[in-house]
Amino acid sequence: MAFTLRQLQFFIAAAEAGSVSGAARALSISQSSVTEAIRALEDDLGVALFDRQARGLLITHKGSAFLRHARQILEDVAIARTAFRDEGEAMTGRLSLGVTSLVAGYVLSDILSRFRRAYPQVELSVIEDNGDYLQHLLIGGELDVAVLLTSSVKDRMALHVETLLVSPYRLWLPLGHALAQQEAIALDELAGQPLIQLMVDEIEESTRRLMGALAVKPQIAFRTRSVEAVRSLVATGAGLAILPSLVYRPWSLEGDRIEIRDVSGDLPSVQVGLAWRRGAPLSAPALNFVRSAQSAIPAR
Repeated sequence: MAFTLRQLQFFIAAAEAGSVSGAARALSISQSSVTEAIRALEDDLGVALFDRQARGLLITHKGSAFLRHARQILEDVAIARTAFRDEGEAMTGRLSLGVTSLVAGYVLSDILSRFRRAYPQVELSVIEDNGDYLQHLLIGGELDVAVLLTSSVKDRMALHVETLLVSPYRLWLPLGHALAQQEAIALDELAGQPLIQLMVDEIEESTRRLMGALAVKPQIAFRTRSVEAVRSLVATGAGLAILPSLVYRPWSLEGDRIEIRDVSGDLPSVQVGLAWRRGAPLSAPALNFVRSAQSAIPAR
């Protein structure tokens, strides 16, 4: 029997919540409905999508790979439902878009895929740069919209800012690490632990302030601008990392498992969203890009 869209929706909710109970709350349905849907989906695919643990669901390597396909299927269905809504009025025009490096790798692809499918005739120009420069281009009218870390936008009088996603910082650990036995780790417990530091966008400054607030300074074992390098280093036991959950993936490129835990204490968060110039009306392509982003990001 082929899997259903309902099963995909329940699977995605369980993957994002990390538990059957969390998925049930998000969907306002019974836990048994979620459990049955996931079990039927696993039977149909012939693979285990989750490892069942006492503290919740842990997505498997194959489950993580299928998650992206599931999201894409639901996105395609949503687009298909609106395919003939504006038949005969295919939008044309040009959209100049800016994006920061972190956002480009972890948020933009879903938004851009949705927008391109809905408006294939719009000419798209994308610039990747740091947040300050993108804000300069927006104010100067050289960009229509930017997708960036909205928490770093400085000139709120000149720019309209809409935050779509808030991502808390969490601790990344290798499989089997002693701290992984705890549900939440206090910041003071990181004293003496080697840390991997990501030097990208405002994450560098946020983690520097966080480390500076600790009574005992941790050892910075490695600094890198590559999230994939952080993943590999953490997975092989070279150190721990404190990063936004936005960039977390449960597997390194080598296929090694990475654990994630909450950290108790006053941690920052990363805010992702859109910015465009105040006082200037959005063009039709820009307005529809904003709508695509608003509908795409919550689906994550």
